[in-house]
Amino acid sequence: MAEPRISSIDGKLAEEFAVPSHVGEVKEKMTAFAVHHATAGRRVVLITSGGTKVPLESRTVRFLDNFSSGRRGASSAEYFIESGYAVIFLHRHRSLYPYTRMFSTMNMLDALKFTSDDGASSNSEVVVNQQVLPNIAKVLKRYQEVKESRLLLPIEFNTLSEYLHLLKAAAQALSTIGSKAMFYLAAAVSDFYIPASEMPEHKIQSSNGPLQLSMNMVPKILSPLVKDWAPQAFVISFKLETDATILLDKARRALETYRHQAVVANVLDSRRGYVMVVTPETQVELILTEEDEKNDVEIEDRIVNNLTSAHNKFITRQGG
Repeated sequence: MAEPRISSIDGKLAEEFAVPSHVGEVKEKMTAFAVHHATAGRRVVLITSGGTKVPLESRTVRFLDNFSSGRRGASSAEYFIESGYAVIFLHRHRSLYPYTRMFSTMNMLDALKFTSDDGASSNSEVVVNQQVLPNIAKVLKRYQEVKESRLLLPIEFNTLSEYLHLLKAAAQALSTIGSKAMFYLAAAVSDFYIPASEMPEHKIQSSNGPLQLSMNMVPKILSPLVKDWAPQAFVISFKLETDATILLDKARRALETYRHQAVVANVLDSRRGYVMVVTPETQVELILTEEDEKNDVEIEDRIVNNLTSAHNKFITRQGG
């Protein structure tokens, strides 16, 4: 496989975004994971999920964030595993997680009880009330199967800096398996940041009066990923807008600019029931009907089905 190339963005990442101390160790884990599963005949997808925190101070008290819960990434991870992929899940700390996401709105303590009236007894055990956690046995069984098969490698990030460096490490790790690698970039990444060299060390004092911020544009990480770090991989980006009239044009411009394989385009208010998958040659609308929603069908099932089929064709064209 081709070695990852040096990109013009590498120097900027090192200078303006703090490098996580564990990035080398994580890269080794991701490389071993990718090679193991590719050797076993599986494809590997890197899913990014959740939002990024942008600190306003070095010793962070205040930060900028967004609304992303990581729902799309977490649910998509499950569907990719069911489709035969191994998943590297690069997710925001405390964002939704595959399998446990289904119970995220429930108080887990309400679902637990002791087998005896005296909970302090050494003979008392804790059991789950399955009426409070519906389908917990089925979900637990599948999660344990996935864990035992080592099909899911979770990697956490918190800040924008951590995300950027870990994504680069993931891209270089997956470059070892060529076209069998997929990037499903569902994380909601900030467009703005304050360089480390310009960030105040201590908490910004409100006694200084109104706060005025000047923020830089975050480097477009998609460009070096496609051109330099993992040039043989199948890459999907996401485009979220609030104005439906500009969505398709923005998706097409992204494909022209970055030369990757697909954009999943959606509008904020309808994102759970309608998306467009846009490629250089096609655009496909994926829609959930009322019947689908009654049957608990999720739009991510349709998205993953569409993209795995496209990845099959991509691999065939690449001769992989």
